[in-house]
Amino acid sequence: MNIENIIPAMPSLPFTNPVLIFFIVLTIILFAPLLLNRLRIPHIIGLIIAGMIIGPNGFGLLERDSSFQIFGNVGLLYLMFLAGLEMDINDFKKNKTQGIVFGLYTFFVPMILGTVISYYTLHFDLTTSILLASMYASHTLVAYPIVSRYGISRATSVTTTIAGTIITVLGALIILAVIAGMQKGEINEVFWIRLIISITIYCAVVIYAFPRITRWFFKKYDDNVAQYIFVLALVFSASFMAELAGLEAIIGAFFAGVVLNRFIPAVSPLMNRIEFVGNALFIPYFLIGVGMLINLHGVFNNPEAIIVAINMSVVATASKWIAAWFTQKTFKLPKVDRNMIFGLSNAQAAATLAAVLIGYDIGLFNANVLNGTVIMILVTCTISSFVTEKAARELVTQQQRDENTKEKIDTGEERILIPIANPDTIENLVNLAILLKNPKNKTIPLYAINVTDDKAQGNEFNTKSALQKAAKIASSADIEMETIARYDMNIASGIIHTIKEKNISEIVIGLHHKANIVDSFFGTKTENLLKGTNKMIAITKCTIPVNTITRIVIAVPEKAEYETGFVKWVDRIANIAKQVGCRAIFYAHPNTITQLKAVLRKGKYNIRNEFEILDNWEDILMLTGIVLQDDLFVIVSARHTSVSYNTEFDKLPAFLSRYFAENNIVVLYPEQFGKENQLSFFSDPRSMDVQRDYTRFIGLRLFLENLSKKKKRWGHRNQKKNK
Repeated sequence: MNIENIIPAMPSLPFTNPVLIFFIVLTIILFAPLLLNRLRIPHIIGLIIAGMIIGPNGFGLLERDSSFQIFGNVGLLYLMFLAGLEMDINDFKKNKTQGIVFGLYTFFVPMILGTVISYYTLHFDLTTSILLASMYASHTLVAYPIVSRYGISRATSVTTTIAGTIITVLGALIILAVIAGMQKGEINEVFWIRLIISITIYCAVVIYAFPRITRWFFKKYDDNVAQYIFVLALVFSASFMAELAGLEAIIGAFFAGVVLNRFIPAVSPLMNRIEFVGNALFIPYFLIGVGMLINLHGVFNNPEAIIVAINMSVVATASKWIAAWFTQKTFKLPKVDRNMIFGLSNAQAAATLAAVLIGYDIGLFNANVLNGTVIMILVTCTISSFVTEKAARELVTQQQRDENTKEKIDTGEERILIPIANPDTIENLVNLAILLKNPKNKTIPLYAINVTDDKAQGNEFNTKSALQKAAKIASSADIEMETIARYDMNIASGIIHTIKEKNISEIVIGLHHKANIVDSFFGTKTENLLKGTNKMIAITKCTIPVNTITRIVIAVPEKAEYETGFVKWVDRIANIAKQVGCRAIFYAHPNTITQLKAVLRKGKYNIRNEFEILDNWEDILMLTGIVLQDDLFVIVSARHTSVSYNTEFDKLPAFLSRYFAENNIVVLYPEQFGKENQLSFFSDPRSMDVQRDYTRFIGLRLFLENLSKKKKRWGHRNQKKNK
């Protein structure tokens, strides 16, 4: 027997087995960052160098086949999509002037400098020099994963760079299209008319159709996998339509990220999945593919190619630094912001490759420019990674220093308890609790509790599965959850004891479903909970996912600013508005509005907010025509012994049942100073129910006031008759 028939032959180079190819790529993605961390080299450079080593221009282990082209393109689009998705739209609007100015600087400085130097030093003709300069003008956010990893993707300098990226890439692509059309003789009036019409139609479709389709889908389907696939489908459809409109696919991906931004909160299960898949697979694939393009042998064997490569690398880097310096001086930015802008905008990759390949195909570029471009990509990506890494560390240190020195508003701890009883409401309750938290406080866990009382029998399995479901939802958003299964004499007592044991700051509980016609609106359990604790309680009913709400309408009673928990509930609502990206509309008394503005300004939440006057709580009826189906209606109520308590609150259950039965509601009871009432759960003639007795007292007072008003009216009528 021939031994060659027993032992399988070793695969030849380059490897073509898909299993082996995928194994090699995953090994690089895993070990490159681990090895380079010790050398303090950014991960991005490690992945690009690894691509050079294993690629056809290195040891030839792998070919840059269709898999690398597909995954590489997907990774680049994913990168731009994440940039749009993680952008704070409110900050973007505030910094749009900086973004536009930087976009103009980073386009015109490389264009002018690149054209002049290419014309006089490389001796290219004017058309070739302009096309080469357009390559310098465009850039790719290769170093963006560094910014994302440090958690500063919403910093002013980052937002400014992203805005400038879109402007300069768009300008470079238009020049590329014009020059290519001139070479082919296609530039005429029809070309410009077609381009303008196609771009207009494309923008209209993405801006108006995508949000409506997304809201409909998220309302109808809550499956996590389906939502993730749906989002990716929108991203790639936007990218493809951008190409049809005459734009670049990366612009479409970024545009999709901006449009979908408000439907995917920064701290949510869906956002966690999007970031995880992109950073773990697609983006590293793109960076390895970039490395496989670089051919050092082809450059160093040709002295003329070396001169072109040095020229291109110096001009590209210098022009981007000058643009960042101009931006810094124009807006008087600190040095670290200039370095961040320069670091992010210096890398050349996607649009540069597209321009050089098209220029090579139409005969404007020679092989020296082609080889010089790949060296320029390596040089600029290396500089970009090191500068961005250093600037990111400085920004994080500066932010921490500012956090420690600036005056803070006291919002208390964020130890949120979620009582779970109905499996159908678990997801909405957990998601709402996640949005209530400050996104920076991921280390503080959520608490989920299921209390079994004396009346319940044989639901241990349901309790376990419900708590597991809650923990799974929280963990998918990268938030720890502590689950508590408790046995107590009744449910309210079990929750109250847990509040004391775990030092809970607030409770998010679902709205009670009435068991019979005489049952109360909030339910006995919730009412006992309100009596037994002074902590903030949010009673919720969400008919649609929280991330699809369009506005938050908040009704605030007079004197709410005097409550102990005033700042806390304002902070929590601002957290929701900031993460969902929706407007917060406050209806309150003028004096309360002044305090609301002060808290929002001091907390620097940067949310879109509006204020409307609600002089009298009886006027809350006018909100029936204002609160829409996609809004979240928050009613700030008060306990009977609170300063802001109003007797009209007694009508609140009937008011909500009649006019807002189909709306998303949160009835919020702010934290109240004082010792909790000791609830009596047994028939004890000596026990005193403060809330019940106080309510009866108010009812008696109202009866006497109405009686006196009637007597006065009868007296006036009798006087008129006698006259």
